[in-house]
Amino acid sequence: MSTPTHETEPRRTQDDPIELRSHVAGDIGWILQRHGELYEAGYQLGPRFEALVAKILSDFALDHDPEHERLWIAHRSGQRLGSVMLVREDAETARLRLFLVEPEARGLGLGTRLMSTLLDFTRRVGYRRIVLTTIDELDAARRIYERVGFRVHDTTRHHDWSVPVVEEEWSLDLTDPAAP
Repeated sequence: MSTPTHETEPRRTQDDPIELRSHVAGDIGWILQRHGELYEAGYQLGPRFEALVAKILSDFALDHDPEHERLWIAHRSGQRLGSVMLVREDAETARLRLFLVEPEARGLGLGTRLMSTLLDFTRRVGYRRIVLTTIDELDAARRIYERVGFRVHDTTRHHDWSVPVVEEEWSLDLTDPAAP
């Protein structure tokens, strides 16, 4: 005969839903850490890349406009699984920043879900265009960008990081009737 146990918190499993929320305390530090770790391990971008991420996050934390700029965190059972940020470039243009899906959450459609949430918000607040910068090695993210209608409009080879990279500028015209 087993003795009943009294649990104060329900058990969490991989079957729990992935939820998206606005950022809270601790999320900015997590984004910085995970970008630093993942981009060093996967692409050897080094501490200068991590410093850029820190600046983007600091600028957002100190001065974002919650009506037109947003940072989403994907999480399941208290574990952060991804992020994406939208910041104002000008009155008609927004910039996508810091798109990340943790390796263990890839293949679950989370990247597409984060992107759809960002696009819905972007249209709702009236932006006409979204731009982003990435490197040509980020194949999974680039496939998502293409699928939702972003197109590469410029490439530059540079040595700002620990290794040479091909940086790409992408844009999505939200006024185009063919835009998803």
